[in-house]
Amino acid sequence: MTQARVMLSGLVLLCGLLLIGVPAAAAEPPYAAGEMALGAKDAPVTVIEYASMTCPHCANFHMGNFKALKAKYVDTGKMRLIFREFPFDPVALQAAMLARCAGEKHYFGMLNVLFKNQSKWAKAANPQQALAKLARLGGFTEARFQACMGNQILVDLILQNRLTGSQKFDINSTPSFIVNGVKTSGNMTLDKWDELLATHLN
Repeated sequence: MTQARVMLSGLVLLCGLLLIGVPAAAAEPPYAAGEMALGAKDAPVTVIEYASMTCPHCANFHMGNFKALKAKYVDTGKMRLIFREFPFDPVALQAAMLARCAGEKHYFGMLNVLFKNQSKWAKAANPQQALAKLARLGGFTEARFQACMGNQILVDLILQNRLTGSQKFDINSTPSFIVNGVKTSGNMTLDKWDELLATHLN
């Protein structure tokens, strides 16, 4: 069994334990089920980002270099960014679920809030309670939040993203990026992004 499969098996087990005692939802909450992306579909460069919501390097990227990268390449039609969850622990999974439950229109806004406040909820004595507080600020009722956290279909969707990343692209750290099919990792500076993207845009 590969290290990635061992990690995934452990995560699934932990998630199963995590969901024990969460009341079943009367109906499935709405959540963003498709590919979460920013930018033009016909952009010459497609970047797939794999990130864990509890990863400090991922938060640093989204709170720093990502803004300039988006303005220079995504907003100008040169790059399409696809965000895929790659949770390394149950808390990261819960945060990813919360972002999905915010809905397609508010997904990236919730990601921004979660990364901006990562040090508060990820290291809290009760991370789920801390996430619930953020959810309430985002308009969630307690019932909607609990329904989101107890949605096994959503758990499976996110864990499948992780498994696909491991199997197809050999993702083992975050943030990792697939740039037009080529893997690179780490929170790169804008100059490094310029250098990397130039080979695909010229």
